[in-house]
Amino acid sequence: MTALRQLPRLARILGTLSRYRLDDVVEDLRPPRILRALRPFLPKPRADIAMLPRGARLRLALIELGPIFVKFGQILSTRRDLLPGDIADELSALQDRVPPFPGEVARQAVETALGASIANLYTSFDLTPLASASIAQVHAARLASGDEVVVKVLRPGIHQRIRADIDLLRALGDLAQRWHPAADKIRPRDIVSEIQSTLENELDLQREAANASLLRRNFETGDDVYIPKVYWSHINEHVLTLERVHGIAVDDLAAIDAAGIDRIALAEKGVRLFYTQVFRDNFFHADAHPGNIWVDATRKDNPRFIALDFGIVGSLPDRDQYWLAENFMALFERDYRRIAELHLAAGWIPPATRVDELEAAVRTVCEPYFTRPLSEISLGEVVAKLFSVARRYQLTLQPQLILLQKTLLNIEGVGRLLHPKIDIWAVAQPVLAKILRERYGVRHALKQIRKRLPEWTAAAPELPELVHAALKKVAAGEIDLAARQAELAQHERLARAQRRHLIALTFGATALLIAALLYVLDTRGLRLAHQPVSAMIAGGIGGLAFFVAWRRSR
Repeated sequence: MTALRQLPRLARILGTLSRYRLDDVVEDLRPPRILRALRPFLPKPRADIAMLPRGARLRLALIELGPIFVKFGQILSTRRDLLPGDIADELSALQDRVPPFPGEVARQAVETALGASIANLYTSFDLTPLASASIAQVHAARLASGDEVVVKVLRPGIHQRIRADIDLLRALGDLAQRWHPAADKIRPRDIVSEIQSTLENELDLQREAANASLLRRNFETGDDVYIPKVYWSHINEHVLTLERVHGIAVDDLAAIDAAGIDRIALAEKGVRLFYTQVFRDNFFHADAHPGNIWVDATRKDNPRFIALDFGIVGSLPDRDQYWLAENFMALFERDYRRIAELHLAAGWIPPATRVDELEAAVRTVCEPYFTRPLSEISLGEVVAKLFSVARRYQLTLQPQLILLQKTLLNIEGVGRLLHPKIDIWAVAQPVLAKILRERYGVRHALKQIRKRLPEWTAAAPELPELVHAALKKVAAGEIDLAARQAELAQHERLARAQRRHLIALTFGATALLIAALLYVLDTRGLRLAHQPVSAMIAGGIGGLAFFVAWRRSR
């Protein structure tokens, strides 16, 4: 229950929501009787507010409630799977800018966090901040080495403030969960939990430093994006020190043109960067709005981006990454049947779903887009529509997939800002095809086998006993194989694949056991590099069998 000391804050929030007439943001809301009784006494909306669209009213209310709620709104804007499009668009326009706190307070916070005086840490530290946001602000400084850096410092008391506001949001989420008729679809408690997790990650500046360090390592040899250097000696959970970089904001087209930078090449690089981060590295910058992307003014012939703010990043489970890549390729090829089958194989859709029905639904969504010129098709919009269709079939998606969809929309927005006629599909398809060949080709498979071979070898002696025990249970009737005919027809292909997989594993395990025995006992046979050839052959056969089993398990 919300503490009594929080009730004034809660009353202010409810009053603001009422003043901006946000009871109609969620249609058919049925508030508790006590709130309905209080509504006549709450402030009435001004005429100019009442005329605004609901998304604009929500945005203005969040601004009035303060910077923490602005941050909440920004995070909510990423959940286009849960919010109507007009509200998500308005929330994405929220700017996290607040008055700075005193530079002297920032200096003291740095000294406390790093355990040394500013004079010992930096040769200069500008008390006037370069930028100020709801969670932290940034100061310019210089290290003893002469390197120019920026120092990010958390706001004083920010942890307590966020904790209190999260408690209030959780109370409001509980009310919505209880009273809203569409609570099962909106999942207000899950939204609050996601906001809490995102904010906790952003409050850990050492985590942000690790994110920046990994991104820098991923693109250290490339020339498409520059990631500032991380100075680990001047970092902990409350203070972050990064290399100071200079560039042009990506939405300042006049300055980009004045610098003589090729905007078309830059836009295409942005699209390639997205697919490289997601499908090659499986680690992507998930807050890629124009405020966090600059352009290197010194690179005219071979332009590159400069990335900032690494508090929000994303990655996918390996299997989701694979299924998503295959879905993209099927989408590029307009293979709707393949898209439906992939959704089922990935486990995103219940297995009882009919493939032909899902295929028809996917075709209904996608075909209208393909009547447009390719330069006008938004892949992010198509993916959002596919997710919307799949939700009708009880789609189960990881939040990271939704974060990726939001990032894709941001990247497409930046690409079209730089080059309005960019053909996203033509740029993305060859990049994704190349990455798929590299990640799921023979060389990658052999690398994975070599990595997992010790694990398989250790488990191999147990496999014959496990197979024998399973067959005994089947013979004794302990395992019910008499499934209904419809279920058997639906799962027949999967069962055949599993049987082939089990046979290959058993054969591989047996071959490896024989190889081990020959290695020990064959002292008189033909040898190569002082090793028994018979053991090498048996081991090779076993490895091949494991490779076949691994490929069939993908």
